[in-house]
Amino acid sequence: MKAILLYFVMLYPNSYISVIGAGSWGTTIAALLAEKGYDVTLWAFEKEIVDSINTDFVNPVYLPDFKLSHNIRATSDPAEAVSEARYIINVVPTQHIRPIFSTLKQHIRDESVIISASKGIEIKTLLTPSMVLSEILDKPVSVISGPSFAGEVMAKKPTAVTLGTMDKKIGLLLQEIFNTDYFRVYTHDDITGVEIGGALKNVIAIASGICDGLQLGYDARAALITRGLSETARLGISMNAREQTFAGLSGLGDLVLTCTGPLSRNYTVGVRLGQGMKLSDITAQTKSIAEGVTTTLSAHELAYRHGVEMPITEQVYLALYKDKSPAEAVRDLMTRSLKSEFND
Repeated sequence: MKAILLYFVMLYPNSYISVIGAGSWGTTIAALLAEKGYDVTLWAFEKEIVDSINTDFVNPVYLPDFKLSHNIRATSDPAEAVSEARYIINVVPTQHIRPIFSTLKQHIRDESVIISASKGIEIKTLLTPSMVLSEILDKPVSVISGPSFAGEVMAKKPTAVTLGTMDKKIGLLLQEIFNTDYFRVYTHDDITGVEIGGALKNVIAIASGICDGLQLGYDARAALITRGLSETARLGISMNAREQTFAGLSGLGDLVLTCTGPLSRNYTVGVRLGQGMKLSDITAQTKSIAEGVTTTLSAHELAYRHGVEMPITEQVYLALYKDKSPAEAVRDLMTRSLKSEFND
């Protein structure tokens, strides 16, 4: 079976993979695939990134310390980016997926396979990235998610992720395309659960950062991560995801990484909030997008729509958008009415 899959992987010309979005994670995915021998087209909005990758093989904005493979070709032209692509990987920040792929749509071939590596929830529609892409392109979309810092994958440190897809054959094929001896890929068919876990962990990571910014200790952070997983699962289950998914790499795994790692943009936002900075000042100082800031708005609305109690998400929303002091938010979490742990 593996030999057959590898045969189909190599049936198409090397230039069949396109990565849309040249942030740190998009560039990392492009680098991983290029090092496996695939020619990869990397679409970027910024001309300086395109020019630097094509000339110096470096992404000067997001991964300046890593040399990229010569198998990567960067472009900002929509037709050049996707017209020949058999596999198209979305790594665009969630709130920008709709306008970018609405432009790309006319150049995408009917037989192209779409994979999303973005994490978030679109604000107005409350759709996950794969839902947005399916709506625009009118085709199924697979997703890849899990605990994976770009810098560690670029350094070839051991990483494991989940590939969510409803098509088993496509799943096995994509598993072979992405998998390396340092980047292990598991398949799963609960796409909603995989995406909700990937989106909500960024919200909980902001709360975790607030705890550390306030110097509340390890006990508080452990409790917050555990209860954050609980409310994430509640929301996911209300959207027909499976509870088991949230115990996996795209749930607990990604949550633990993002809530404890200083490389996490969302955790860093929380730390700075806990130290007394305002959100406007934090975002003004940051090049990369912390998806949890916008996902908090969407998650807050989803909780209301589905009638799901999400107290941590609620307090992060109040701290980010209603100027509630982080210390007061923590106090209100701790003084909620008492209840059973598993019947709330």
